[in-house]
Amino acid sequence: MPVKKVAVIGAGISGLSAIKCCLEEGLEPTCFEGSNDIGGLWRYEEKSEVGRPSIYRSLTCNTSKEMTAFSDYPFPDHYPNYLHNSKIMEYLRMYIKHFELLKHIHFLSKVCSVRKRPDFSSSGQWDVVVDADGKQESYVFDGIMVCSGHYTYPYLPLKDFPGIKKFKGPYFHTWEYKNPEKFLGKRIVVIGIGNSGADVACELSHLAKQVFLSTRRGAWIWNRVWDNGYPIDTILFTRLYNNMNKWLTSSMINNWAENKLNSKFNHIDFGLQPQHR
Repeated sequence: MPVKKVAVIGAGISGLSAIKCCLEEGLEPTCFEGSNDIGGLWRYEEKSEVGRPSIYRSLTCNTSKEMTAFSDYPFPDHYPNYLHNSKIMEYLRMYIKHFELLKHIHFLSKVCSVRKRPDFSSSGQWDVVVDADGKQESYVFDGIMVCSGHYTYPYLPLKDFPGIKKFKGPYFHTWEYKNPEKFLGKRIVVIGIGNSGADVACELSHLAKQVFLSTRRGAWIWNRVWDNGYPIDTILFTRLYNNMNKWLTSSMINNWAENKLNSKFNHIDFGLQPQHR
């Protein structure tokens, strides 16, 4: 029986693990990566490029290395609990070297189309067209694994901000943000208290004249570091806490969590108390 061929689109974390899983199952993977390197979202570039993910220079993973690592390839012991994007990239390079994945990756190869073959109902195969070096080449695959990720295209709802066109200062999505230096001495408003909004607001506060953080409905703020200095996810994402979710009511769990979080700092005093549990 011929070996099944699988196209893996993207060489980020999902793409790399997909290649490895294919090899373990006796499949023949070919990974197409549009850029010239692995890493996807975690690869920092000085300039944002349309059609690609973009991160800021200081970005650090908000899950601990203990809970982020591939199960069969732990992070080195000397790495910190929470990893800067450069450490994630070091880890991925070690990962592909250890499992010999690089030879299965085609860089600067953009997948243009994926279509079912005319005989798909019987063969289950796909026609894939790839652009490399300005030339298009066609392939036939038995399976497709789409690992192209997200956070690629910024959403900037300007229609929700009447008068924005008259605003004389710059405005942009955090997709474009790289570092705080050019905001020295400026007054800034950061809209949104998601992960990137909170990160950027904190970083800018060290250099800017003043930073305002705007949130529509408040938020429950969780610390990366939990009791006794342990990473929060190594404490809360356990079999014990999973079973507690089965034994206790949602109201009981919420009461415990809200009291715990308010003991760190009072959300009401800081204008962050949300109405949702």
